[in-house]
Amino acid sequence: MSGRQKAPAPGRFPTMGASLRAQTLAVLLASDDMTGVESLFEHRKITLNTVIRALVRKYGWPIERSDFPTNTVDGRAAWASVYSLPQEVIDAALQAGGRDWIDGCKAARTRTRR
Repeated sequence: MSGRQKAPAPGRFPTMGASLRAQTLAVLLASDDMTGVESLFEHRKITLNTVIRALVRKYGWPIERSDFPTNTVDGRAAWASVYSLPQEVIDAALQAGGRDWIDGCKAARTRTRR
């Protein structure tokens, strides 16, 4: 047994390309800034945290979370979170059909906007 840790494996891809889960994962896999996904949650009762939790628990994605202090509009202090996937997970997912899956998600989102 070697001393090297096994790289985390990618999880399963959500099947509905226009779903919040799929769109959020597509942003993470593309290494995009999560601000690109914020508009997906406008006028919805579900939060990004809930979607991330589902991607971790139901789909098996090893999503990492970093919290940092920030200021609110009214001057109070609050905590914000940034979510990401390890680069080796992104690489493995893209090699396992992730590029085509991301293209399908983008096409599904374009269709739902029309």
